[in-house]
Amino acid sequence: MKPLRAVLHVDMDAFYASVEARDNPSLAGQPVIVGGTGRRSVVAAASYAVRKFGVHSAMPMAAALRLCPHAVCIPVRMRRYQEVSAQIFEVFREVTPLVQGLSLDEAFLDVTASQRLFGDPVAIAQRVKRCIRERTGLSASVGVATNKLVAKISSDLAKPDGLTVVGEDRVRDVLDPLSVRRLPGLGQKTGAKVEALGIRTFADLRVASDAVLWPLFGRYTQRMRERAAGIDDRPVLPDLEDKSLSAEDTFEHDIGGPAVLRAHLSRLAELACDRLRKKQLMAGCIGVKIRRHDFTTFTRQRAVAPPTHDGRTIVNVAAELLARFLAEHAGTKLRLLGVVLSDLSPASQLGLFEVAPPHTTRLDAALDDARARFGAQALQRGNAVK
Repeated sequence: MKPLRAVLHVDMDAFYASVEARDNPSLAGQPVIVGGTGRRSVVAAASYAVRKFGVHSAMPMAAALRLCPHAVCIPVRMRRYQEVSAQIFEVFREVTPLVQGLSLDEAFLDVTASQRLFGDPVAIAQRVKRCIRERTGLSASVGVATNKLVAKISSDLAKPDGLTVVGEDRVRDVLDPLSVRRLPGLGQKTGAKVEALGIRTFADLRVASDAVLWPLFGRYTQRMRERAAGIDDRPVLPDLEDKSLSAEDTFEHDIGGPAVLRAHLSRLAELACDRLRKKQLMAGCIGVKIRRHDFTTFTRQRAVAPPTHDGRTIVNVAAELLARFLAEHAGTKLRLLGVVLSDLSPASQLGLFEVAPPHTTRLDAALDDARARFGAQALQRGNAVK
């Protein structure tokens, strides 16, 4: 008989803040907030000690400090978190090749076929937790179930350092009493609308009628009932392909002026290009993301053929898209600017009749090498300097 599918959802506990406390033991047990302290900064991570005051990730830093004025604020060290994340994902891949990373600190693992080597799913989950602790000094919470949805919900039920197992025969017992707000993907605004209809638990959502749910979910109504019942047949997809790559900045103060904005855009385009080349990809579509001072957001994009990872080409196309927007909205000030590269494909040798710009290719290679050795700001093109 074919074994039941076994899926783990592993979620590191307050990952950024925990890394900081591990690297600096004096922070252990302290109300630590990771993130910038600028006027528009947001909380990237919050330790469990500071969460008691109502602080959580993605909240404005100013609001977080009002809730906990004595919090210890630590700047983001993304390279360090990436290093630790690499160690964690090594543990995952030691027990299964079917690892779908969701972020630096979160992943699904399909361990169905791993049971012959490592024991039942609970034993594998314990092994993963133990190895992460031994190699990084950090704790992880793990949900064990027969599908991704239930595993993800389960991992959040006993944080921190939890291990929650929800077998197929216990799905309704566990899910039915939970708040609908725990349903992944529901969203804060939709969650409030669902609760306003008197639907407060998974059980309420599971048995709600079409007349109640259709105005909210339309053709996804039955899908929402199935999710509330813990039904999910999505596979764990290892090495999920990137659909797009981007780089963006939210400015400390609204900025205007074509020259200043062009310099910011060039720098962001270079950063996006660097990421593109590291992944050995090319972009078939180049876009800009623009948010005005009043929070109105615009996007402009253009397809390019053949696909490219050439820095000069991407900078020039992005700059032209920005210039057209500024011409249409003269005098506007921006709070956010970004470059988005999409329609991605693997980098390959140019065809016989395609002409490569060798001087630009060599320049990109030189820039990449310098940045790898000396940091992202080591060298910049002249048009990226304000």
